[in-house]
Amino acid sequence: MFPEDIIDDIGEPENLEYEEPVMEEGLENDGAHSGYKVPVKDAGDNQLHLSGMFQHWFMDYASYVILERAVPHITDGLKPVQRRIMHSMKRMDDGRYNKVANIIGHTMQFHPHGDASIGDALVQLGQKDLLVDCQGNWGNVFTGDGAAAARYIEARLSKFALETLFNPKTTEWKPSYDGRNKEPVTLPVKFPLLLVQGAEGIAVGLSSKVLPHNFNELCDAAVAHLQGEKFTLYPDFQTGGYIDVGKYNDGERGGSVKVRAKISKLDNKTLVINDIPYGRTSSSVVESILRANEKGKIKIRKVDDITAQNVEIHVHLAPGVSSDKTIDALYAFTDCEISISPNCCVIEENKPYFLTVSRILEDTTENTLGLLKLELEIKKSELEESLHFSSLEKIFIEERIYKDKEFENAANMDAAVEHTGKRLDKFAMLFIREVTREDIMKLMEIKMGRILKFNSDKADELIARHKEEIEEIKHNIENIVDYTVSWYVMLKEKYGKNYPRKTEIRSFDTIEATKVVEANEKLYINREEGFIGTALKKDEYVCNCSDIDDVIIFYKDGKYKIVKVSDKMFVGKNVLYLYVFRRNDARTIYNVVYRHGKHGPGYIKRFAVTGITRDKEYDVTQGEEGSRVMYFSANPNGEAETIRVILKPKPRQKILVFEKDFSDIAIKGRQSMGNILTKAEMHKISLKQKGGSTLGGRKVWFDRDVLRLNYDGRGKFLGEFQSDDRILVVNKNGEFYTSNFDLSNHYEADIIRIEKFDANKTWTAVLFDADQQFMYLKRFTFEASAKKQNFMGENRESKLQILTDTVYPRIQVTFGGRDSYREALVIDADEFIAVKGYKAKGKRLSTFETGEIKELEPVRFPEVTAEEDRKFEVQIDDDDDEADNRSISEIIDEITGQKSLFDEDDKDDEEDEE
Repeated sequence: MFPEDIIDDIGEPENLEYEEPVMEEGLENDGAHSGYKVPVKDAGDNQLHLSGMFQHWFMDYASYVILERAVPHITDGLKPVQRRIMHSMKRMDDGRYNKVANIIGHTMQFHPHGDASIGDALVQLGQKDLLVDCQGNWGNVFTGDGAAAARYIEARLSKFALETLFNPKTTEWKPSYDGRNKEPVTLPVKFPLLLVQGAEGIAVGLSSKVLPHNFNELCDAAVAHLQGEKFTLYPDFQTGGYIDVGKYNDGERGGSVKVRAKISKLDNKTLVINDIPYGRTSSSVVESILRANEKGKIKIRKVDDITAQNVEIHVHLAPGVSSDKTIDALYAFTDCEISISPNCCVIEENKPYFLTVSRILEDTTENTLGLLKLELEIKKSELEESLHFSSLEKIFIEERIYKDKEFENAANMDAAVEHTGKRLDKFAMLFIREVTREDIMKLMEIKMGRILKFNSDKADELIARHKEEIEEIKHNIENIVDYTVSWYVMLKEKYGKNYPRKTEIRSFDTIEATKVVEANEKLYINREEGFIGTALKKDEYVCNCSDIDDVIIFYKDGKYKIVKVSDKMFVGKNVLYLYVFRRNDARTIYNVVYRHGKHGPGYIKRFAVTGITRDKEYDVTQGEEGSRVMYFSANPNGEAETIRVILKPKPRQKILVFEKDFSDIAIKGRQSMGNILTKAEMHKISLKQKGGSTLGGRKVWFDRDVLRLNYDGRGKFLGEFQSDDRILVVNKNGEFYTSNFDLSNHYEADIIRIEKFDANKTWTAVLFDADQQFMYLKRFTFEASAKKQNFMGENRESKLQILTDTVYPRIQVTFGGRDSYREALVIDADEFIAVKGYKAKGKRLSTFETGEIKELEPVRFPEVTAEEDRKFEVQIDDDDDEADNRSISEIIDEITGQKSLFDEDDKDDEEDEE
């Protein structure tokens, strides 16, 4: 057939045998394909339906890929290639390691898709460290290095696999692809294997992505399900790291998890990555860091990847770069944080289904219960058969039936069997079932040597043991739920210690990229031509920015808008103010005085711009034609300055100059018109003096879930902070330091105290001194230091017992060991030792062996003194170039154009003489 003989025609061709295809519901895998048949071509010129061929053959192909290649089965959690590998390894198993090349060759009897797919699947199974016991170089999941050639590495089934995966008596078999062998339809797995290993595959029209979970947690969840209790499962990855499961949605399609690498500080200039996100390698993480550095998102000097058995990546920072901000930037712009979307698609009853993790666990647990019950029933049946034959054998030999004349002189086997049956009839009550001809034929096969060695006591012993075992199995079948629970408990105790949770569950705060991106560009403005951008190197410099920042622009006519940073952009002339815009920033306050219309009154207003639509134009004024901004200032912390307003002279106008303090004006919305400042015509407005913030201190909270500071009221309230205030951080190992209250700060998980730093607060500590091997008590004050210090000394073995900031603490010491008979000692710390430096060793509590040490309620309290209110201070800067401190006469001379009779130097001399 040539290409020109095949065309797609809607009409029915002539002389063509064609059978209408039958579409079956679902994707059945019973060996039958779709009903479409290839048209048979006659001698004449015919046309074939290419559309029909595509439709039905494609469905066959899609069905095959979904059911036989890419998607795991819910019963055993394995894809077909994995199941065939396990089956082959079981057939080859003799307790010794086998070359992987031999395993691949043996598996090809069952898997028709080549050695490469088998080898890759086997390596992946081996790297998961659960079913396959590996020997040799099997690659590295941390670095992404591949395994050695199949002829160099070896493998065998693990003890866990041998115990939970195989039982030929409960396995359903089917012919292999060539009919020469039999392979399992599914393995009788007695564990939620799919959830512990995870699975990922892409089929035709759908995909599957089941995340791995923790071995011990799966055992606990299975027990909880069997006992009718609720359970919750979260992923756990070999590569460790942190995971945010807030949107996991029980692994259902549409959910997601965020996974982060573990980043710690080696020092202020070096960051260390110890764990990487699932699905990434150390090489891919390093590449993403280098790409972010090339794009200017972060600033680093170099990256060293020294990953071997464990992940270790050193990120060396550029001079002057904040380590805390860089950590956030690594999460925002590199593969140190990724989002994973699970999609639990499995094969059940020969069809793909999208299920939840809980549903999969429930089904596999019920399947385990059914398999364990079936195994018990099979074993019970076998024991009953053994008991039955042992009873027959005992009576046959003890009653010497084989010596009966009728037996010895029997004409044929039928006569002997008939006689034996008659002799056994009177013992029918001793048998657990009716004696059959097969039973008697089996008695006939007993050799004389065994009859001569027969021991009646041992036979009774064997029968009693069989009965005992049968009763035990009956009890287990009747209490199959408890038996299954004990099965999972046994697995956890036996294998659980090898699989601790590696991924730490945390809640992540959302990192705003604009806040952590490195300011890698400079913003310029050309006022004459009306252009702004990062490429205008020869024009006026405005500020540093990044390529993802927004810029807010205010114009002299009161219009303002937000635009995105670009190389060069026309924004128009008459630009009054230009700066990088931060969304949701409620502390940046704009102080404005504007004229309403050409000759209207002056208005004064204070407002914040927290979020507006990009490229949309807004107006500070009321929109009257001829309105103009007379005074403008942007204050990052809500500062309120004092301005001097100069009016144009008019007849009968008494006031020419007056001052106005912006702190008298309330901060309102950006759309408010403001307050009337004056109805007179304004000549000029200038700065009189700068002022402080009217917003008060910044209220700061610490969220222990994410170990970060916030201004949103989440977590522990640390206090209201002024610009020079610090935060005290004390760790469990005795280290302490102070930090600012910037939101980019990162804190350790072992914090025992975090609060606003007070240099005058006295602290009392009880600690075990590892050098002296005694308990010591010390009183001290912390020092403000960004560098970590340790108040417990240099010995890492020293242990902190109590740390308190109670003014007059009382400590109770209970003695132990040989001194346990002694009465407990109560110590008043204030009387016991004076306050010294944090480096002082302290005073030994006792020379006797101590037991429990605890803090008691104080009986003395400090005197309450009225604290002076913190006064609001206004910064008066007469030397500021922007401040207008001229006298009224000088201002009038300027307005009227009069020249002074004295120059500035003469005035200065006269003031000095006075």
